[in-house]
Amino acid sequence: MLDVDDATFEADVLHAGRPVVVDFWAPWCGPCRAVTPALEQLAEANENVGFVKLDIDENPVTASRYDVLSIPTVILFVDGEARETVVGARPRSYYERAFAEWL
Repeated sequence: MLDVDDATFEADVLHAGRPVVVDFWAPWCGPCRAVTPALEQLAEANENVGFVKLDIDENPVTASRYDVLSIPTVILFVDGEARETVVGARPRSYYERAFAEWL
């Protein structure tokens, strides 16, 4: 999964030309680390969807812009718009159902 930041978010996510799943996380967040393997597995299985991570401590502008108040928060962006949001640690199957239309 590619790391994005406030400076690259627009190009890497909003203008990616394909759906992109963004994992809003922080290094100190245990539940964030718990969902990483599930998201990495989805990334490997879905070449048409991008998967990226954004550290909210280092990139507060983007996190604030999308009202990320709790982590982990995973948001699917399609055509530059947030379409689906999952808050909290969830199993892979939950993300598969939430993003099924685009995976």
